[in-house]
Amino acid sequence: MNPPQVRAPVLDDVPAIARLHVRCWQQTYRGLMPDAVLDDPGLVDAREKQWRRGLDDPAPHTRRAAVAVIDHDIVGLAMSGPPLDDDATWSRQLFNLYVDAAHHGSGAGHDLLQAVIEPGESAALWVADPNPRAQAFYRKHGFTPDGTTTVQDGVTELRMVHTPTG
Repeated sequence: MNPPQVRAPVLDDVPAIARLHVRCWQQTYRGLMPDAVLDDPGLVDAREKQWRRGLDDPAPHTRRAAVAVIDHDIVGLAMSGPPLDDDATWSRQLFNLYVDAAHHGSGAGHDLLQAVIEPGESAALWVADPNPRAQAFYRKHGFTPDGTTTVQDGVTELRMVHTPTG
């Protein structure tokens, strides 16, 4: 298998990104989120609209997006932007980072994270709890839980933050 190539997405990528986003949700949240949400026939269209808005933002410098491509197929996606949390003390928030399960361990997740969060930048994210694989990935990359939780779409989420040292 070829290694992933990470690049900025373009608007023509949006349908493939939306399909991948939904597939990753189904892989990740099955059993945590109601099947009716994961299997909603309108979910791909909703994600397509979300990604189109995110990539067609009139202030694109506020968001960073990346896709991981292997053999011309988009296998991973990531997006970060300004913090949304009212109590934010960090400069970036990771909104999305998903890699198709068939490509876990390929390095795509690491490369995507580096593409949307710069070294030395403070950041936070919300991760499903339980989701031991994702939580271990983020811990490996310097994120630690700050004790804050919330429930979104029926899924408990744990906030993890990264505050660079030095």
